[in-house]
Amino acid sequence: MPGYYRKINATRIRAALAVNTEVLRLYWEIGKEIVELEAKSTWGSRLYEKLSNDLIEIFPGSRGYSPTNLKRMRLFAEAYPDFEIGARLVHQLPWGQIVVLLHKTKPPEIREWYALQAIENGWSRDRLVTAINSNLYARQAISISKSSNFLEKLPSPQSEMAHELQKSPYNFDFMGLTEETKEREIEIAGVNDIRKLLMELGKGFAFLGNQVPIEVDGREYFLDMLFYHVKLHCYIVVELKATEFESEHAGKLNFYLNAVDNQVKTPEDNPSTGLLLCKSHSKIIAEYSLKTINKPIGISNYELTKQLPDIMKGNLPSIEDIEEELKSIQVDNQKVN
Repeated sequence: MPGYYRKINATRIRAALAVNTEVLRLYWEIGKEIVELEAKSTWGSRLYEKLSNDLIEIFPGSRGYSPTNLKRMRLFAEAYPDFEIGARLVHQLPWGQIVVLLHKTKPPEIREWYALQAIENGWSRDRLVTAINSNLYARQAISISKSSNFLEKLPSPQSEMAHELQKSPYNFDFMGLTEETKEREIEIAGVNDIRKLLMELGKGFAFLGNQVPIEVDGREYFLDMLFYHVKLHCYIVVELKATEFESEHAGKLNFYLNAVDNQVKTPEDNPSTGLLLCKSHSKIIAEYSLKTINKPIGISNYELTKQLPDIMKGNLPSIEDIEEELKSIQVDNQKVN
């Protein structure tokens, strides 16, 4: 791309952000005045209807001055008393996403965390709603350091980045599977809807394959799922266990990581990392199991749909149906290639 293309695009982005900031500043100033008016007015709930009618009459054809939106502006001003400093982060978000944050998140630190994630990951409004509804903040690896050895086995800053990408539990509700589901069925369902699986795992994961064969001393082993993380610059081996975590699971994953590092990893790649997803795990057993492991491994739980209405059960594809669909996809891909 020629240099002037990039300059034009950068200028357009800066212009759009500047316009967005000015719109938000206007909304904040209106909200601030509404807060002051409410303290003096005797109109009660009718105040918003009066203000809306007045603004529409003065600025005919203008949008955004409905009673509902005026109430949102008041919430905006109350949540951010100082627009220039306190609201600096949300300057980069469109109004629709700010409204979601105002209505769905209460503690300021949680609201700011979701705002930052939306900016860094380029989330749409729907993706932001999904993240909040699935309680992503609580599931992020803030207090589960004993369930990984990332900080001990990886150099900084890769260790901090790996620690931050881990969640507990991972939400696999989109797969439509129950708690009795077997490991292979979870894997197939995840591959069948790889887009949603990647969204749940987080930004940076690139899917390389499932049941990836690897040979050691004449014996063939199969990795449940293999990814490459473009930010961590490393291979990530994901192993699924439809049971409670056992110490031998970590040993097997450690073996796989050694094999990947010896046979797949290049000198430019960082050490391969393992992610063990199981039905449940004891943090104490996980801590003990990881003490003598030489490869970076994180252990997390996953959640599936606990119960499905009977009317839905017959409408879900069987494992055989999913396997047939995967086979047809592979055949189509071979024809294209």
